[in-house]
Amino acid sequence: MKRSRLSQILAGVLVNAVYEMKNYPVVLISTVISPLSLLAVVTFVSSGALLGAAIEGGLIMIFFSSGIALQSDLSHLKNDFKLQDMVVSSPTSAKMYMGGMALAEIVYSIPGIAILVALAAIYIQPNPIQIATLSAVLLLMFAVSIAIGFMLSTFSSDVVQSYAFSRLLSLLFATLPPVYYPITLVPSPLNYLALLSPTTYAAMIMHNSTGYLELSSAALAANWAVLLGVCAVIMYVAVKKTRWREK
Repeated sequence: MKRSRLSQILAGVLVNAVYEMKNYPVVLISTVISPLSLLAVVTFVSSGALLGAAIEGGLIMIFFSSGIALQSDLSHLKNDFKLQDMVVSSPTSAKMYMGGMALAEIVYSIPGIAILVALAAIYIQPNPIQIATLSAVLLLMFAVSIAIGFMLSTFSSDVVQSYAFSRLLSLLFATLPPVYYPITLVPSPLNYLALLSPTTYAAMIMHNSTGYLELSSAALAANWAVLLGVCAVIMYVAVKKTRWREK
């Protein structure tokens, strides 16, 4: 049983990551350019003062965008290749299918993640506690974006529509919110609008952990509570609203 599950997960990685990386290596450029371009802009504008915060923002963006990208990939496989119909009629469960495809998104994003992790090791030099905090926040963001991407893919009827949703969600959650710089630099009342995005709370926790933002213990606990609560609601809605089988 375990070997069968492992083979199902590896199949998802082969279909959704290894095939594209091997045959179309140019697509890897987009996973690196987006986070690094914003990182460069923020670093130049701040004369290097916000380099560490920008690196953390790049990590948030790449993990969140990787999860959201699952939507367009799944929509393409479902609508163009009818893969989901075949999976539904097979012993493979929705959780196993999503797990394999989610792992594929991480594999697909390895070049960008590797560059950002190397930059973090050089310029932030996080200690073990900071590494644990940053990792927990990033994995949480990835899990939530995967849930959103999988839910929307089951409703999407065209891959073009999925690409539009992916770009829009990445813009709203990973580009516009203050993830590349501390929220204290956002003027009022825009800072209150920024609090509508869960990535803002993720960034505040990460920035606080590495010294780019100062939060009291109560404020830090409140940020964790809001982030976990919002993410739990999003994942609950995604599970309830996802259509695995066509009616």
